[in-house]
Amino acid sequence: MRKMLSIFIGVRFSRARKHSGLLSFVSTISMLGVLLGVMILIIALSVMNGSISFLRNEALKSVPHLTVTNKTMSTEWPRLAKAFSGNPSVHAVAPYAELEAVLTINGLTEFIQVRGIEPALEQQIAGQAGARSAEALQALEESRNGVLLDTRLASRLGIRPGDELSVAALDRLLRRSKSAPQGFTVLGYVDFGAYGGGNIVLMKRDEALALDVNAKTLLRLSLDDAFSADNVKRDLLASSKMLALPSTEIETWREAQSSLFGALAMEKFLTGLMLLTIVAVGAVNIVSTLVMAVAEKGPDIAILRTMGASRGVIMRLFIVQGGVSGIIGTGLGAFLGVLIAINLAGISLALERAVGWATGNSNIVFVSHLQTQVVWSEVVLVCLAALFISLIATLYPAYRASKIEPAEVLRYE
Repeated sequence: MRKMLSIFIGVRFSRARKHSGLLSFVSTISMLGVLLGVMILIIALSVMNGSISFLRNEALKSVPHLTVTNKTMSTEWPRLAKAFSGNPSVHAVAPYAELEAVLTINGLTEFIQVRGIEPALEQQIAGQAGARSAEALQALEESRNGVLLDTRLASRLGIRPGDELSVAALDRLLRRSKSAPQGFTVLGYVDFGAYGGGNIVLMKRDEALALDVNAKTLLRLSLDDAFSADNVKRDLLASSKMLALPSTEIETWREAQSSLFGALAMEKFLTGLMLLTIVAVGAVNIVSTLVMAVAEKGPDIAILRTMGASRGVIMRLFIVQGGVSGIIGTGLGAFLGVLIAINLAGISLALERAVGWATGNSNIVFVSHLQTQVVWSEVVLVCLAALFISLIATLYPAYRASKIEPAEVLRYE
């Protein structure tokens, strides 16, 4: 019953018209501080989530979901591929040979990374990347001595489909082998994303092994859900042990790009931590508001104490009063933050048009190209953090109010 009394009086105190205009102003500012902090934090996290999602998709254009290596992979890959294909999470399996090489065309030389693939098997994986990649792989399957170039490599060297080039294995050059470079015809381009290295060349696996018989053979796995890579890795390691291949090693796409995603995760954490200080500023204003409210409502507190209210009731009363500002600010901030984050591209586009119309310059670009992704668990976490900070801010003023002695206050009333 006393808890309900504290809530009832606390809400009445927060809704009551203040005699002091300064107190009312500080109370409004404290609520706006929490509101802005929560709103900006949700928008910033949504933008970063969208950017991380974009970068992850770019990285996965060149990095397999799972990469399997083994000392005997060049001969054992059919057995491993058959066993791994039985896993329900595995979408497709394809082998590839990897080696460093030197590309020469029209007097220009470029160090490249050659991937020797089985086009028929690779199409099952690349089919998820679109019809253009499937058509390029089909052309590679039907050709002899054909290659597909990374789009950035082709652009950098000015190479077009139909051009002739030569490729020599770097290992053979270092060993001063007398074998002549092999000639190839450019069939087309493949997009390996922003993190593909910009120097990848695809050719058939047997042709890559002809360049260097010591080329490392690996197994590439495509999963239905890239985020299940860690769980699938454990299952596949157990399968490889059953096949008497204990030296098998499996690398997930997260491990292959750990430096990139580790840096992004750290940046996201630090950005959220810094923006959370805006909520803390709003909480400081809640402290100021309650300290002023305690001084103003000293006689009311004394009367409640003489009527039998305990120190705990008084303390909870002011916790509720301060918590109202935190709850309202957090609720409105979350609503506006999610609303703006979902429509950020449209809002930015409207601002571009408005500013372009006002200035006569249609080339002004803000952030309409950015992707946003609202993660509801993060929204809940931000709201809980804001409410927790607001609650902590009410403790000291509430404690001060509970220490008021009725006799000292009413003596001068």
